[in-house]
Amino acid sequence: MALIELHADTLESIIAPDSIVVIDFWAPWCGPCRQFAPVFEAVASALADIDFVKVNAEERWDLAASAGIRSVPTLMIFREGILVYRQPGTLSAQQLTSVIATTRSLNMDEVRAHAEHSLSHQE
Repeated sequence: MALIELHADTLESIIAPDSIVVIDFWAPWCGPCRQFAPVFEAVASALADIDFVKVNAEERWDLAASAGIRSVPTLMIFREGILVYRQPGTLSAQQLTSVIATTRSLNMDEVRAHAEHSLSHQE
């Protein structure tokens, strides 16, 4: 899929339960964000079966706040609607590709079981 710049949509509207979604929270004044942008775009163009989404945290402060973003850039990866990766800072193209490969190889039954177990202990 093409690179998506999230403006009016909500995060829930783009996190599909049957796909991988990579989200880059960034800001125009952020030097590391500007350095990471070409890496994000290059990996996005190489992996057409994954949704890559950019969220300008300055314009969409509501989404950034609801996602708990405290610094930019922050990268989040969802698989089958579950957050499986969250990390502030930048990655090289090789690192980003490696994280995505790891995401693809996850046993989602185990991830769901872990998530359910974690939720049950929070209550």
